[in-house]
Amino acid sequence: MNDQIKIFSPATVANVACGFDVLGFCLDKIGDGMTIKKVKEPGIRITKIHGCELPYEPEKNVAGVSALAMLEALKPGCGFEIEMHKGIKPGSGIGSSAASAAGSVFGMNELLGRPLNKTELTKFAMKGEALASQSEHADNLAPAIFGGFTLVRNVNPLDIVRVPTPHDLYATILFPQIEVKTAEARAILPKQVPLKKAIQQWANVGSLVHALHTSDYNLLRRSLKDVIIEPYRKQLIPEYDRIKTLAREAGALGCSISGSGPSVFALCKGKHAAERVRERFETVYAGSDIDFQTLVSSINTEGIRIL
Repeated sequence: MNDQIKIFSPATVANVACGFDVLGFCLDKIGDGMTIKKVKEPGIRITKIHGCELPYEPEKNVAGVSALAMLEALKPGCGFEIEMHKGIKPGSGIGSSAASAAGSVFGMNELLGRPLNKTELTKFAMKGEALASQSEHADNLAPAIFGGFTLVRNVNPLDIVRVPTPHDLYATILFPQIEVKTAEARAILPKQVPLKKAIQQWANVGSLVHALHTSDYNLLRRSLKDVIIEPYRKQLIPEYDRIKTLAREAGALGCSISGSGPSVFALCKGKHAAERVRERFETVYAGSDIDFQTLVSSINTEGIRIL
């Protein structure tokens, strides 16, 4: 068995408009590269971090925290060294912390002969994710580990449902180069919501899941609406209302905030429509002092992969 593995841990979009903390999907082309090495010396060591400044102490790093939790549970009689090549900027809203937390436990599991299933891996990765957001949630972790669209039906006990992906579905992402911390974005949310809005939200979640199962793009368009979270978080993203308007005009099925932001996603039927939305997105911050990037991605139905 090999003592070293290289993996690609992908970016993800959480919430998917109406599915706060329960829905997510996996992106292609963008993610973190990680190298996990099995060593004789016990413990977890982070030996290299490339691409951004993050703590090397395992207990202060999301990849280290999830790895420590898994090591403590399994007690394999060995240790692991972790190299991180961050392709996802922390605070970007496309699952940077989830990619790190999921990647470390995925790599360790492979090197140990796969003693854990994907749900068990997600549970350990949640320990790392909690370091970044002060709460254990799996809406980014589940799609990174399982691939495609996922629904987190319950957290304790953890219950993850994989949802089918329509074959012609594409995502367009707009990344404003500003930082929105997940913990801060959660702090501005209301503790209670009116029953009328709650009913509307869970109706949208149900119809969205059905639309994914049946590849019903018209129903998908009607379901991608968030009446609870987006009205509060949109204040953190400059020109957000204009972004949504441009996406709709370009033919997007729906447009909303990716995770806690500042990234914004649009789901589109077909790559041509997704590229058209990208062109509109690129006009939003043109001439402003806000740097940005855009990306068109198919839905990654594999999740984390071995390189």
